[in-house]
Amino acid sequence: MHTLQLHKTDAADRLAWPVVENKVSVTSSAMAVFTDFKQYMPHVIDENAPATRVEKIMRQSHVRMMLVVDANNAFTGIVTSQDVSEQHIVQKIAELKVPRDGLVVRDFMQAKTSLMSFDFTELTKSSVGDVVETLRDYGQHHCLVLDRDSHEVRGVISVSDIARELRAPLDVQDKPTFSQLIRVLAA
Repeated sequence: MHTLQLHKTDAADRLAWPVVENKVSVTSSAMAVFTDFKQYMPHVIDENAPATRVEKIMRQSHVRMMLVVDANNAFTGIVTSQDVSEQHIVQKIAELKVPRDGLVVRDFMQAKTSLMSFDFTELTKSSVGDVVETLRDYGQHHCLVLDRDSHEVRGVISVSDIARELRAPLDVQDKPTFSQLIRVLAA
C-alpha cells in the first residue's frame, strides 16, 4: 500500500460534465424510454399512507405517479399527482365526510384492475413513436408494462420521460398525428 499525494485545488479547476448525446428519436426502440423495474426500484407508497403527504413526497422525488402497495407489498394500484390534487382532496372530504387527515392513498388510487398496460413482449418490438401514438390515443401520461406470461408489472413508461429523452414537449391530450409529431421533433 502507498500513500497518494494530495494536490491543492486551483482557481482554474472546473467541473467535468458528461457528454450527453441525444440518441433517442421517434424511430428508436421503445425500450429506450422504458423504466424497467428489474433494473430500477419502483416508486411505491403504502395504500394506508396519509393522502395529504403524497403530493409532497412526489414533488420531492420528482415523480408524478407512484405504485400503491398493501401491507404485504402486493401491488394494488397507482396514484398520480393529479389524483391527490387539492381539488380532489376537497371533493373526497365532502364525499366521504371524513377529516382531511383521515384520508389515505387508497381513497384516491386507481385500482390495478382499472388500469391499461403495454405488453412487455410487444413493447420490445415497438418504437418510441408507436408508444407516443398509443399514449395519445388513450390520453395516458403513464402506462404500466406487464409481462403477461409471469403476470408481473415489469415497469412503466412516462410521457415526461419520453419528452425529456426526445427534448421536445409532448401533450397527450391534444392527440396530434404522427406526422405532426415528426414535424415538432424536426424543428
